This record gives sequence, C-alpha cells and structure tokens, in this order.
Amino acid sequence: MRSPIRLRRSRSRLALTAALTGLLLALSAPSALAGTGPDAPEIPVRGSAYMGVGVLAHDGAGDDSDAPLGTDTPLTATRATQTEGVDVSSHQRDVDWPTLWDSSTKWAYTKASEGTYYTNPYFKQQYDGAYDVGMVRGAYHFATPDTTGGATQADYFVDHGGGWTKDGRTLPGVLDIEWNPYGDACYGKSKSGMVTWIRDFLNRYKARTGRDAVIYTATSWWTDCTGDHDGFGKTNPLWVARYASAPGTLPSGWSSYTMWQYTSTGKTVGDHDRFNGGLEELRDFAGD
Repeated sequence: MRSPIRLRRSRSRLALTAALTGLLLALSAPSALAGTGPDAPEIPVRGSAYMGVGVLAHDGAGDDSDAPLGTDTPLTATRATQTEGVDVSSHQRDVDWPTLWDSSTKWAYTKASEGTYYTNPYFKQQYDGAYDVGMVRGAYHFATPDTTGGATQADYFVDHGGGWTKDGRTLPGVLDIEWNPYGDACYGKSKSGMVTWIRDFLNRYKARTGRDAVIYTATSWWTDCTGDHDGFGKTNPLWVARYASAPGTLPSGWSSYTMWQYTSTGKTVGDHDRFNGGLEELRDFAGD
C-alpha cells in the first residue's frame, strides 16, 4: 500500500501532466486561442480563406501614384477593352448567376479547395451555375504551404474540381498564393523555400492537366515572401490583386497581367475582376 506522501506526489505528477497536455493541445489549435485577449486578432477557422482575404488589410485601396508609365491602365479606360469577371467561395453560398450575366459579367472562378483538408460545399452550384448561364469558368486553390507540400496540394486541387478541359469554356486552374490568414504571412517559409513550394505545385498541376496554372497574388506579398522572384512570368499567367483604379507595379517576371482583381465591393458578388482582353480573347485563353 502506498504511503500518503507517495500518493500525493503521484497525483501531483498526474495533474501536472494533464495541465501540460491541455496547454499543448490549445497551442496546436490556433483558432481556439483567437480573441482571448483584448487586442488579440481574430484567427479564422481553417477552410474559410478566400481569394483576396488579406489584400484590403495589407495593401488597402491604393491610387495611381506608384504606377510607372507603361505598366498601368486606369480602370475607367479599360471597360471597353477588358472583360468583367467575379471570384466566389463558400462565403457567397448559392450565387445569383443570371443577375451577374445580365450585368455583363462573362467569366467566374470558384474556390475548389484549400490545403488538403477543405473543399467548397457550394462548388457544384457555383462552378456549374456559371457555366450554365454562358460564362467561361474556372477553379482556384487557396494555398497553405505550412500544411503540406506543393505537389500534394496540386493533386488535391485537381482531384477536387481543379482540372482543365479544352472546351473553350473552362479556364486553367489558379494557385491563390497570398497572406496567411491563420498565422505567419509567409507560412513560416524562407523566400527560397516558398519559391520551391510554388514551383512544386505548378509543375505537378502542369503534369496532371497539360496547362500552366495561373498565379494569383499581390505584388507586396510576392516581394516579401518570394524575394520578388522572377522565374514564373514566362510560363504562368498572372492574376494580380490590387483594389485601386490601376493594377500598380507588377511582380518581377511579368510585363503584363492576364487578370486583375480590382475591388472587393462589387454588385451581387463583392470580388470583381477584369480579364485583360475582349471576350473572344478570353475564350481563346480558356481553350489554349
């Protein structure tokens, strides 16, 4: 039979072990700690990220003061030469596609997946609904380089709606690589590590689909987290994010953009975009 002193010591060790285990579990689940202090930022639930989640917070609504000549065309001058589009995620739920179509929105991208742990429950209504009203449509993947490798996430994306068909109505998949809403802005990666992760994703997507994926990003994030890497511009189209009257300075490696997310406050659906060309050029791009 244990002595009272030994029993108390054993119970103390058990209590300490339980406390440490609870602390480790809490630290491994960041969303559980969100908002616990008066100034603590709200950390969203994994899977809830969307295209442009950090653009307004980090870049704000810019102006044309930092736009070098020859790089930018103000929004007011593009309406006749560019084609309106939208991007959607589960936040929009069932989208009113006929209203968007009637307002001259001709293309759409739908969030298909995030990491290797999330698929959009509204994907079918959004992806097929855009197609059914006559739009050119595509799918995007929200990257989380801190969870799994680039090639693994490309496989997950293709397997959950991110593929491509040469039908003139399906756009190539998009890698949405931007600020991490769940933690460190660069996902804890070095600049070279981030470039390697992106390259692994792009190479696997090309191998699976035969198309080069589009890269969606913001210039400031690209500069901070890849060191303004210039190695993807010759193969991968750019979708630049900037909520302003002009797209601003582009990331290194690209002399022009293919798409531009210019606002988060559009009608019917908040995120609106422009394809850098007319409708026929958009269809050519889809069926490349």
